[in-house]
Amino acid sequence: MSTPRAAWAGAGIIAGLAGLAVSHAAAMVLTLRSSPIVSVAETIIEVVPGTLIAGAIDNLGTNDKPILVIGIFTVMMILSVTAGQLARRNWWAPVLVFAAMGLMALGAVLTRHDATARDVVPVAAGVVTWVVVLSFLTDALLLEDRSQQSSETPSDWHTRRGFVHKSVIIGVLTVGIGYLGSFVGGKRREVEKARQLLRLPVTLPSRPDNVSVQVPGMPTWQTPNDEFYQIHTAVIVPAIQPDSWSIRIHGMVEREMVLSYQDLIEAQLTERWITLNCVSNQVGGNLIGNAWWSGVLLADLLERAGCHPDADAVLQTSHDGWTCGTPLDALTDPARHAMLAVAMNGDPLPIDHGFPVRTIVPGLYGYVSACKWVIDLEVTRFDEIEAYWTGKGWSERGPVKIASRIDVPHNGKDVEAGSVVIGGHAWSQHTGIDGVQISLDGGDWQDVRLGGVPNKDTWVQWRAEVDVAEGDHDVRVRAIGADGTVQTGARADVVPDGATGWHEIGFNAK
Repeated sequence: MSTPRAAWAGAGIIAGLAGLAVSHAAAMVLTLRSSPIVSVAETIIEVVPGTLIAGAIDNLGTNDKPILVIGIFTVMMILSVTAGQLARRNWWAPVLVFAAMGLMALGAVLTRHDATARDVVPVAAGVVTWVVVLSFLTDALLLEDRSQQSSETPSDWHTRRGFVHKSVIIGVLTVGIGYLGSFVGGKRREVEKARQLLRLPVTLPSRPDNVSVQVPGMPTWQTPNDEFYQIHTAVIVPAIQPDSWSIRIHGMVEREMVLSYQDLIEAQLTERWITLNCVSNQVGGNLIGNAWWSGVLLADLLERAGCHPDADAVLQTSHDGWTCGTPLDALTDPARHAMLAVAMNGDPLPIDHGFPVRTIVPGLYGYVSACKWVIDLEVTRFDEIEAYWTGKGWSERGPVKIASRIDVPHNGKDVEAGSVVIGGHAWSQHTGIDGVQISLDGGDWQDVRLGGVPNKDTWVQWRAEVDVAEGDHDVRVRAIGADGTVQTGARADVVPDGATGWHEIGFNAK
């Protein structure tokens, strides 16, 4: 009786896991990436159409990257099972499967902007481990199959029992190697420790007294750091020691500059309440947050550099290679308060939000302005650059559109008939909100009460009380900007420059 197919499949899975563990450990120690799987995921994110990325963000939120990594891992396990089954027939077929996986991973690794020859080592180590471990495990299965067709009696090491023993040994080694790699390469933990030890010359946020409209169930006017939305293309976020960080300002400037983290901290810091929102935010969505930011005005730095009069853009580059093109006039206008931020809500930037330094530009969507882990500012022209998102179909400039949403009551919720409190937020950064109106059951627009704001760069809370009879009702909202712009009701998708339309919810009064 031949060896069951499950044993061959199991050998493939164990070999696949062992290869991934060795590759992961080598990457953590040599390159500080967690695994070549991460590079594969990052490459997929770069090559797929922008509309698919926007759809993933819309449907999966911040889970899009973990789900992508899980999907890649699943495909690799399926291919490993296939390799194990093929080993039953000949030795070269599984080698081809593993070699093909290795070439795909190598291609992804070498396309990264900061790839070096050292990045090849984890991939090569993984492929060699796959082949060696599979050969080691299937040797016992092959010998036992042959012994059943002859009078030969194999040793215990070359039987199914030996296969089990080998599998246990490989499993223990796999776990140990993976853990060792994570332990030795725990750069993020070291950076987080350094971040927590920083004592920056910034003030703690003092929320203005009149900003809240006191509606139970509403999100707070100030967004806590751990609740602030996170949208980026990094599968594994960069972990950068502040003393090793620097930023280069160059291109169409009179004086090229390189600034260290200490240079920024010792400069005159500015602090301001600023609301940020993502271009992928759907009508009524939650990819928006308001925080107290501390940093150095970019207008001051660019004035020191001396920008060429023909320049109209700044190409920002992140430590992970992501780029965005920002209008130069938005960065050089002192009234815009664009900054290289070092703190968020009175604390050093969280790693996931760009530590040690990120860019904040009020009134522009993040895809053209909010460069986390920023390390390079090239003063240039829009007709000479193509940034990450603009290369995927998004518009070049990305000004924030006036918008509003209803936070209370929740869509579809039951409420008591009679007086119903309705509340929400409205925003039009760098312009400001002059008014908000709601329409109940398709009726006339009526003004609502607004909360206070410290400046025109933050969102504003609003509140209304309406009398409703029993039954189903709907309410919609629109905002009016300080420049007189009335929020449009025409629905538009997030591509190419942000969604539009009135947010509308329904509720049942009982």
